[in-house]
Amino acid sequence: MGYLLTQMFLYMLGAFLLGLLLGWIIWGRLRGRIVELEGDVARLRADNDRLKRDLEACGKARGDLEATVRGLNAQLAELRDRPAPAPLISAPAKAAAPKPAAAPKAVAAAPAKPDNLRRMIGIGPVNEKKLHAMGIKTFRQIAAWTAADIKKVEAELEFDGRIDRERWIEQAKLLAAGDDKEFLRRFPTAGTDKNT
Repeated sequence: MGYLLTQMFLYMLGAFLLGLLLGWIIWGRLRGRIVELEGDVARLRADNDRLKRDLEACGKARGDLEATVRGLNAQLAELRDRPAPAPLISAPAKAAAPKPAAAPKAVAAAPAKPDNLRRMIGIGPVNEKKLHAMGIKTFRQIAAWTAADIKKVEAELEFDGRIDRERWIEQAKLLAAGDDKEFLRRFPTAGTDKNT
């Protein structure tokens, strides 16, 4: 019987030690997992704080943008209420010519057909496009320019003195009058590769 009790005691002691070992292994793993989860929670809290700061910054930026948009809308409304600016180039002066006899109203009201401004020396495709954008489309308009008009056009085309050097007014007057023969005599390079 003493042998049986000793054996039973050893089994119980072995079971106890085995349970203790298993408990220690399981607790160690659980403890490691708890530490990982605590680290994850700390990271999530830090991310949450960062996101709150970012959200506050976005809210402030949105408020600033809304204020800017309101200001721009107010400026736009103010610009819409202003009268239209004066044209860059003055209209050509009308000559006191006798009225044509009973011209049809449709022909009299029709706008002037644009001229081929590139016939003039110094006006190539780029300058013609810029002139058209400024509303200058006929020789008659150029022929009627004043010194102030020339200054405005030269500022817009970004060259100084070229209109006088290339005699645009003189060319335009001849072409507006339809005097092609005199135009070609005075400006023989017109219409050639040396035109611009």
